[in-house]
Amino acid sequence: MTQVALPAWVLASSLLPAVIIFLLPETTRALRTSLNLGAAVLKVALVALMTWRVAQGSLTQVRFEMVPGADFLLRADPMACLFAGLSAILWFFTTIYAIGYLEGAPNRSRFFGFFSLCVASTMGVALAGNLITFLLFYELLTLSTYPLVVHRGSAKALAAGRVYLTYTIGGGAALLLGVALLHGLVGDIEFREMGSLRDTSETSWPMLRIAFGLLIAGLGVKAALVPLHGWLPQAMVAPAPVSALLHAVAVVKAGAFGIVRVVYDVYGIDFARDLQLLLPLTVIASITILWGSLRALWQDDLKRRLAFSTVSQVSYIALGISLFGPIGTVGGLVHLLHQGIMKVTLFYCAGNFAETLGVHRISELDGAGRRMPLTSIAFSIGAFGMIGVPPLAGFVSKWYLGLGALDAGMPWVVGVLVLSSLLNAAYFLPILHRLWFRPQVAPWPEERTFGRWETSGWLLLPPVVTAVFTVGAGLLASFAFSPLQWAILIARREYLP
Repeated sequence: MTQVALPAWVLASSLLPAVIIFLLPETTRALRTSLNLGAAVLKVALVALMTWRVAQGSLTQVRFEMVPGADFLLRADPMACLFAGLSAILWFFTTIYAIGYLEGAPNRSRFFGFFSLCVASTMGVALAGNLITFLLFYELLTLSTYPLVVHRGSAKALAAGRVYLTYTIGGGAALLLGVALLHGLVGDIEFREMGSLRDTSETSWPMLRIAFGLLIAGLGVKAALVPLHGWLPQAMVAPAPVSALLHAVAVVKAGAFGIVRVVYDVYGIDFARDLQLLLPLTVIASITILWGSLRALWQDDLKRRLAFSTVSQVSYIALGISLFGPIGTVGGLVHLLHQGIMKVTLFYCAGNFAETLGVHRISELDGAGRRMPLTSIAFSIGAFGMIGVPPLAGFVSKWYLGLGALDAGMPWVVGVLVLSSLLNAAYFLPILHRLWFRPQVAPWPEERTFGRWETSGWLLLPPVVTAVFTVGAGLLASFAFSPLQWAILIARREYLP
């Protein structure tokens, strides 16, 4: 395997299995499971190798001309490895979870085929080296996730799918217009540290502002920025593995990652500040943080509460990158990883409560901590991490965001962070109270037994491991190759010439 071909192999490790899985009969469960797990393990290994080479300063890319003036470009840089690493690791655990969750369900080959295609699209988004390539995989992500959202085929699922397509296709159109406008102004735009547009003539600044607005609007749909977030709570009708994929690995993170790329590697943080683009993004992110938390307070459906929590939490990423200064950048980038680990834990646990006890509503969780202690412990760790309790991963993110706000001379942002944390506590602590301190008052709606285990081992392992990651990412934040240290590496490259 050559160094240049490595990004292509990373992409192929989920694209080729997707093609094979589509062709498998429903009855070939063992082969399908082996192929899913083998591909997931291979991807983790390839991404780890790619990240190691990038850390050593090696250039790894694949490039060819699609049409005159527009290249297809895959490139591994520190930013790409940040997102690809998150996607690879969480895909592995979500694959384990999905295998257990869909045991005995119909249309598993179709599900896992699109599941792998979704991850291939996410890897393409991570490794895209220019705007054109990013756009291609960003739209492929929309097409590959729609069948997962409507997988159950119910009227409710199909209605949610229509809402999802309406929002994401509209966002894709805005993104396409922004990319086309920039291409017309300056040609093919590659992602570069310090930005590709920093030397653009001042006469182009008005059009660059318009293009920025179109790009952020297009990306803001998947990133669930208010008022473009309406699809996300509706999509919770999807199976729990899909919810975990949407919130922690693929769609929402692709939008947030795209905003990171546009601000840092297209415009450049200094040039974005000169164009006065950062403050509006800070305001929008702050509004989204508070609005999502307020809406979460009133949800009794557990997955909908987690969905509105995602609306709030993902905007910490946009908030961090809009704060001019390396400290805020570190906070935003590390939260991209930390939020993914914590949120996937919460969705795994919500799926466990639903599959084992038939519980979908918070009001039905009384006493579930004694019936499902490991799942409830994992949920508690994820919830405390989201609140920002030290020494968990969420505390590290919020600490750097707060310091970044002060460093940028924007103390009011600290108030937003404090208020958001209080609201996080207000909608998570009542769930924990029901789990651990309220007695069970009625039989579980649809209880299933799994011998001496509280639930299937396929469903139990992923949240337990990701909960451990939530603790480790906070306690071991100063260790080499931790999410925090990788975010610091990226921030240094973005701000230091």
